[in-house]
Amino acid sequence: MPHVLIAGKIHDAGLDILKNAPGFTYDLIHEVSVSSYAPFIHNADALLLRTQPLTRTEIEKAGKLKIVSRHGVGYDAVELSPLNEKGIPLTVVGDVNSLSVAEHTISMLMTIAKHLHVYDGKIRSGNWNCRNNYDAIELAGRTLFIIGFGRIGREVARMARCFNMKVVAYDPFVAARVFDDLAVERVEALEKGLTSADAVTVHLPLQDDKPLIGQAEIAMLKPGAIVINTARGGIVDESALIEALKNGHIRGAGIDVLTQEPPDINSPLLHASYHLLLSPHTAGLTQEAAMRMSVSAVNNIINYFNGTLDETLIVNKREISPAINI
Repeated sequence: MPHVLIAGKIHDAGLDILKNAPGFTYDLIHEVSVSSYAPFIHNADALLLRTQPLTRTEIEKAGKLKIVSRHGVGYDAVELSPLNEKGIPLTVVGDVNSLSVAEHTISMLMTIAKHLHVYDGKIRSGNWNCRNNYDAIELAGRTLFIIGFGRIGREVARMARCFNMKVVAYDPFVAARVFDDLAVERVEALEKGLTSADAVTVHLPLQDDKPLIGQAEIAMLKPGAIVINTARGGIVDESALIEALKNGHIRGAGIDVLTQEPPDINSPLLHASYHLLLSPHTAGLTQEAAMRMSVSAVNNIINYFNGTLDETLIVNKREISPAINI
């Protein structure tokens, strides 16, 4: 009888599927942290994981573990080597949150462009005359540079073009015809996109633990540009971003993902200018996306034990084949 450890609260739609799956039992840990799920991992045949890390330390204690199912599409916090050594598949959900993340990206862009978060604070403090500063700008005619042109990047492009923005994008792994189909200009180098951008948004995974957008890249942006990161913490150098906000080089920034989550209460990010708009890694956590993620993550586990797991959702398929049970 497979026993599932659910490390973090998920939508009831996924739980209902698991409850009604013959032969399955589960533990549900509401808190999203390593310390909360680690004491239970020794008894788990399957682990459904939210955003918290999974390292060799926990994996070595999981003697019964046969599959890890990520409640999402990213897996930066999962140490793959020990899973590969044990022949344990790591799965991700399918395309369930692209729309939600794209909407969040555009919402941040619009909020900063229209100065909405600033106006809200000022009017509440009695400063009605802030309206006379003409701080808001229009997006129409401005250039949005999208770094990473996968599902989310393409959805952002579709939405941005509805606001009559000029959209350029960078992704060396995507065929030229994909850009052409969406009437998006393909740039071959980051530098070209950055220097032309009125706004830049990132939709790539973190690579080599190094910021993709650091001090040098921010300096390339036009004065008054907007920076959005709804991808991964650490892709944008947070110190360089704060400095650019302080010296007025960029108009504002919208950040959904942080290097440290949750941030320390004394983090400079939390005390930076109000031109920095923050959200707690919620771009993909709409009601609809949360439901789809929970269903997909649970079904990956059930399908594994039933021998019907979709191979395209296995992150480390090459490393563990033919040991995988499909």
